[in-house]
Parts: sequence; C-alpha cells; structure tokens
Amino acid sequence: MNNNDVLRRLRYTFDLKELSIVDIFASAEETIAQEQVTAWLKKEEETGYVEMIDVEMATFLNGFINTKRGKREGAQPEPEKRLTNNAIFMKLRIALNLQAEEILDIMSLAEFNLSKHELSSFFRKPDNRHYCECKDQILRNFLMGLQKHYRA
Repeated sequence: MNNNDVLRRLRYTFDLKELSIVDIFASAEETIAQEQVTAWLKKEEETGYVEMIDVEMATFLNGFINTKRGKREGAQPEPEKRLTNNAIFMKLRIALNLQAEEILDIMSLAEFNLSKHELSSFFRKPDNRHYCECKDQILRNFLMGLQKHYRA
C-alpha cells in the first residue's frame, strides 16, 4: 500500500478534516500547508496529486500518536526515513492503544482471521527469528476493520 492510500483511509475512518491533519502534523512539530494535505488526498489520476514520502507518513503517524495518547515527555521521536507496513501497523496500534485481542477482533470485522502468534510476529524487531513481514493485504484488512469498527 502506498502512503497516500493509508492517509485517505485513516482520514475517512476517523473523519479527519484537512485542517485536522495539519494539526496532527503540528503535534509532531512539523508545519505543513493545507494545500499539501489536499494534494496528498487526491487520487493518482487527478491533477495536483503528490505522492506522500515515508518520512512525511512517519511524521503524520507520530503526530497521530501524540493526538490520540498525548505527547510523551522529552524529545519527540524522529520520523523514520523508510517506513514499512510493520511500522505503520505498530504506530496505529500504539496510537489507538490496541491490545492483541482487540486487533484480532478488528481483523475479524474485515473477515480476515489471524492467530495471536501470527499477529505478534508483525510487531517484533526485523532481526528476530520470529519476525514476519506485514504484507499489503494484512494492512489493508486491518484498515478496513478499523473503518468498520470506528464508522459502524
């Protein structure tokens, strides 16, 4: 999945206005213009579409965590230069304060079943032997489940 798709889905799921997205970036200590958000939210075939790079998405997700859970003390985390589906999944889990059982329930809303063991493999460090790469299909189903959960 590309970052623009993830942003569009989160925007719809949590009913975020463009100014809300600007505020989320501000909570991660990043200033962006509303026009930039508009360009990110456009479809690929529309004129004015701009691809959202990994560091911008990481900044948005850090701001989303700050918005949902409050800023942590001290320096804010640096946004990742390279963002994987595993990192996006982890940041959403942190922002929404989801436990494994809740994530599995959300996945079942999208009619996608995982075991607790499979789920935990996505949140391990890449050098762990039980680490598993989160494929687009899994992230897409998680986002669909979130949408059904929060916009029932």
